[in-house]
Amino acid sequence: MELVTEVIPRLVVADGAGAVDFYQRALGAAEGKRYTDDDGRIVHTELTIGSSRIHLKEQGDGDPAPTSLGGTPVIMHLGVTDADAVAKALVDAGATVVFPVADHGYGLKDGRVADPYGHLWIVSEPIVEA
Repeated sequence: MELVTEVIPRLVVADGAGAVDFYQRALGAAEGKRYTDDDGRIVHTELTIGSSRIHLKEQGDGDPAPTSLGGTPVIMHLGVTDADAVAKALVDAGATVVFPVADHGYGLKDGRVADPYGHLWIVSEPIVEA
């Protein structure tokens, strides 16, 4: 019997609208239905990136953003077909390079960036051996 049907990361950010815009520009995210509270804060939205989904909300109600905590121990992994292009798109949209994209000798060309909202992303492309 299958009890768990999916895992969906839920990113908490200090600026929901800014984060949605960033993920749209950097990763081509498509936003689903957005729910806001009376103050206009995003309490839930769904973003589709490639064939994957993430949920996003603004900090509050006991949920702090990584920028409020001094960082995050969670790293999101992006499986991509062109690590250089995706890393460039992230940086062009406002991310900073933590580790540059490179062939690390274990079958992957990857690198790590930090987005402006405190989340870490590995951009990873499989290396096809000739």
